[in-house]
Amino acid sequence: MNDIKISPHFKLKEFQSRDTQEVKISKELIDKLEILRSYLEGHPLVINSGYRTPEHNEAVNGAPQSKHMDGIAADIRKLPGYTIDEMAEQAERAGFTGIGKYSWGIHVDVRPYDARWDWR
Repeated sequence: MNDIKISPHFKLKEFQSRDTQEVKISKELIDKLEILRSYLEGHPLVINSGYRTPEHNEAVNGAPQSKHMDGIAADIRKLPGYTIDEMAEQAERAGFTGIGKYSWGIHVDVRPYDARWDWR
């Protein structure tokens, strides 16, 4: 149902909550993801998690105030050939305000203030 192209390289279904397929997504997030993709030499970005319903967020032990529930966050799988630090540097360059580093990849979001963390 959500197999709709919402930008040159992303489909709506990539951001749907895993429990209900419901989607809430920010245009600013998508625009910055497109910029990030270009900064990473056009490598496809694999979205591990986009929007999460409050129930799904709780089920995956997400932060109580997770930006995923606002539709302004995405978790991106580590790209081959890039370190987590390199991906985070390019996310900063792309204009993301929230950037988290994990062993599996990075979290990016477009919250109204800067936040950085490293949970590797």
